[in-house]
Amino acid sequence: MTESNPLLADGALPAFAQIRAEHVVPAIDAILAGYRAGIDALTAPAAPRDFEHVMLACERLGQRLARAWAPVSHLHAVADSPELRAAHEQALEKITAFESELGQNRALYAAVLAVADAPGFAQRPRPERALVEHALRDFRLAGVALEEPARTRFREIASELAILATDFSNAVLDATEAWHLHVTDERDLAGIPESGRAVLREYARERDLDGYLVTLRQPSVQAVLTHADDRSLRERVYWAYQTRASDQGPDAGRFDNSGRIEKILALRHEAAQLLGFANAAEESLATKMAGTPDEVLGFLRDLTARAKPVAQREVEELRAFARAELGLDVLEAWDVAYASERLRKARYDLDDEALKPYFPLPAVLDGAFALANRLYGIALTPRADVEVWHPDVRYFDVRDAAGETIAGVYLDLYARGGKRGGAWMDVCRARFRDGGDVQRPVAFLTCNFAPPTPERPALLTHDDVLTVFHEFGHGLHHLLTRIDLPSIGGIDGVEWDAVELPSQFMENFGWNRQALDLFARHWQTGERLPDGLFERMLAARHFQAGMFLCRQLEFALFDFLLHKDYDSAHGARVMETLEAARREAAVLHPPAWQRFPHAFTHVFSGGYAAGYYSYLWAEVLSADAFEAFEEGGGARQGVIDAVAGASFREEILAVGASRPALESFIAFRGRAPRPDALLKSYGLAA
Repeated sequence: MTESNPLLADGALPAFAQIRAEHVVPAIDAILAGYRAGIDALTAPAAPRDFEHVMLACERLGQRLARAWAPVSHLHAVADSPELRAAHEQALEKITAFESELGQNRALYAAVLAVADAPGFAQRPRPERALVEHALRDFRLAGVALEEPARTRFREIASELAILATDFSNAVLDATEAWHLHVTDERDLAGIPESGRAVLREYARERDLDGYLVTLRQPSVQAVLTHADDRSLRERVYWAYQTRASDQGPDAGRFDNSGRIEKILALRHEAAQLLGFANAAEESLATKMAGTPDEVLGFLRDLTARAKPVAQREVEELRAFARAELGLDVLEAWDVAYASERLRKARYDLDDEALKPYFPLPAVLDGAFALANRLYGIALTPRADVEVWHPDVRYFDVRDAAGETIAGVYLDLYARGGKRGGAWMDVCRARFRDGGDVQRPVAFLTCNFAPPTPERPALLTHDDVLTVFHEFGHGLHHLLTRIDLPSIGGIDGVEWDAVELPSQFMENFGWNRQALDLFARHWQTGERLPDGLFERMLAARHFQAGMFLCRQLEFALFDFLLHKDYDSAHGARVMETLEAARREAAVLHPPAWQRFPHAFTHVFSGGYAAGYYSYLWAEVLSADAFEAFEEGGGARQGVIDAVAGASFREEILAVGASRPALESFIAFRGRAPRPDALLKSYGLAA
């Protein structure tokens, strides 16, 4: 198997067309065996203890594993099957156990410490020193100093948590795919625009059904909850969607994540205490910009105090509108998006359907690429000779101003069965200079937009446009790194509450006329986005901004308090904690049967445990950074300013985690970030 295993091939890109589930475990077994032998060699008594023989050797071994595991992990997320799921789970268990052992390898820790203690270390290049400092920190966080039985217990916890996270994500995916509603009478879909009905027709065709199929995939849920006149249909979809993978709803108990949540929180708390932290929230801050739990909570509560009064006024306006114009005496959770869209249309003469024709997905991509070209001097060119995992997937080379290929990116943008919901960027290959060879960075950019139909291209809402720009911003952070060490290059190693800076920064261009003129054209007529429509879009930019911000604050407080206040004697108290967060931040309270936490993959199967606040923390940085383009570029060539772009690329995107994020921000902005930038970006500044 190993001789013909595509996961063991050392090509520049994965051989996606050849990868099968049966390749996964043999490849991982072979790579881990080689990894162990490599660690044994570099920790042998006679082995040199210098940067090249310790740190570079570790990076080389780590990249061998990453090149095989990245495509497997990605396929598990975008092309799931029972066979791949089983192979992924088995391999993940092996990798997690190995990484736990590696993190507690005292001989390797001593070798890295020797590099740090060597004469002249302080004079080595900043990236090399950062790599060593990060490695020593990570050893401590992996329990290298623990004695038995705590050492073994810590490794067991890491293995259990990895399995639970995967099981949590699988349950959400399975619950999403399990529910659907077949509609044969188009009158039942009154209010849903043609673009939304086209999506539902395509879902029906997938299953060889006539009519329409309402599913729990995001384009379907959005179409129904935002536009369907049938209140009972909205309620039914909301009920199914908001109870996924829980003890409630139409599939109550079938995919229930309740027990997994309890176990995940208990194990995170136990692991944190083994390392000497009071709780998992405190432990999480060891790799973030924020210093203490009180600093995080103070940040969130200060924002809540400013945003909640605005949000309360917005809710009362919505309730009054729903009573007077829609005949809804009680505004239920499944009415909010519907009533909000009606109010927005009434107030600003604007709805998503008016904007969609100006945002065909191919043009939006071209616009994002053109923006990157003007800001950073790069070009993205498509390639047809790259193996992909689905016909919808496209691959692009990233070229610099001289025409040299410096990176690459896969785009997988449409919702389909077997694909995890949401939008994300992930690493396929990291930049790595090994002697005379350079491994170019390659990214995965994944979204779940409604696919094109035979009659029309995929048409995006403006929120979808912002999603494209957001994920592309993450991608640029990875693709434009100039750091040659994978563990601290691109997005890797960057403090978690700063990693959203480049992505949120890019979203700002989605509101700018100069940037929109690069791509916002009617898909049929080629007409530029009309000034009147753009002005109405701008006027509506801060519509219900207080409500949106309070919703994010509710999520962030829930996540952080859940990890900070965990009590072993009483368990997680998930719903009680959620209710406490809602009392602080929420202005709308859903039904008691709603089970939002059970599909909160960011926290329970992603990287945002005790870190969901990072979105808001980083938004301070991104809003402040964009002001530099408005201030400087506005006087020269508008916000698409190559001078500011070159500085942002050099000081933020290119340096990865080679220095603390705050230093990088100050190097770009010339000062520390100003907290009021976030409130200004939401239109909430005094």
